[in-house]
Amino acid sequence: MNKLTVTARYLTGILFIISGLIKVNDPVGTQIKLQEYFEVFAADISPVFHALVPYALFFSVFLSVLEVVLGMAVLVRFKMKLTTTILLLMIVFFTFLTFYSAYFNKVTDCGCFGDALKLTPWQSFEKDLVLLVLILILFVNRNKMDAAGEKTSGRGLIVAATTVICIGIAWYAIEHLPFIDFRAYKKGNDISALMQPSAEYKYSYIMVKESKEYQFDQYPDAAEGYEYKEIKLQNPEAQPVITDFSVWNNEGEFTEQILQGNRLVVIIHTTEKASTGEISEIKALAASLEGVAQPLVLTSSGEASFDAFRHAHQLAIPYYFADATLLKTIIRSNPGLMLLKDGVVVEKWHYNDVPSAGEVKELLR
Repeated sequence: MNKLTVTARYLTGILFIISGLIKVNDPVGTQIKLQEYFEVFAADISPVFHALVPYALFFSVFLSVLEVVLGMAVLVRFKMKLTTTILLLMIVFFTFLTFYSAYFNKVTDCGCFGDALKLTPWQSFEKDLVLLVLILILFVNRNKMDAAGEKTSGRGLIVAATTVICIGIAWYAIEHLPFIDFRAYKKGNDISALMQPSAEYKYSYIMVKESKEYQFDQYPDAAEGYEYKEIKLQNPEAQPVITDFSVWNNEGEFTEQILQGNRLVVIIHTTEKASTGEISEIKALAASLEGVAQPLVLTSSGEASFDAFRHAHQLAIPYYFADATLLKTIIRSNPGLMLLKDGVVVEKWHYNDVPSAGEVKELLR
């Protein structure tokens, strides 16, 4: 094999493994992104895509595991005729998907690398074009690679082990929480600090005079005869990491208060899809933390819906409202628990892992 083919094989394999592992680590996040795509296609192409929404989690796990398995298969040269054919079909589909999203500005983040690396729609499309070229090189040379791969023993076992391990990681992330949290609300992060700019904003003022554009760091004096056109931020990297954290109830904003003191935040994305088997355990935990951590509920459900839910489950905890996307970003569990200490995320728990009061008290020491 020539150097170009070898390079293409390693680049393709490594990129697919990295991309797939990030998504296997957080299949619920990929599920949310797939649901977004299905909704867009249902509106733009055919309502039949609505039927796929309930199966988004299955597709999330299947596609994420497949990415890693294909990447590993390329690296060990396992059945390259089949592997490169599947890769080519996948990359053609995803290249169309990212082009569609970029051109029509439908999905602003493809989720290619989950929350670990955010790409713009056009960056995602360009990335897929590069992969398309690499995979075409592999496809053209598939017979030679197949012949060379026959000399390598244990290839099937490696691919099978990769499949089992990835399914196990995905299962754990669904039943508990992702091993690695790439989001802004991960353990140890100070939400209050991340809501502030990292530096003082610097602006450029674009002015026009006699049909010519001029740029100033300071707004020019009106006597100089310049006409204002627009203002540009010179250091966009200084913008806050968190821009959407907002909590409220019928009495008004509660954002500042929730970031003060010790808080046990019970997050119920929506009452319709919340698991209810652990509500009694959560209630008992909240009651046992009286005077230690003030419990409260965050939900995106409407007031009438949540009132009916809390009465049905005797959930006598103050509740507040927040955006649905924000709550899904904070925790991939419905319900889920987040422990805050003066705005710092001390710990988060899936509903399958409700902690004891002793664990919580120990964390707050």
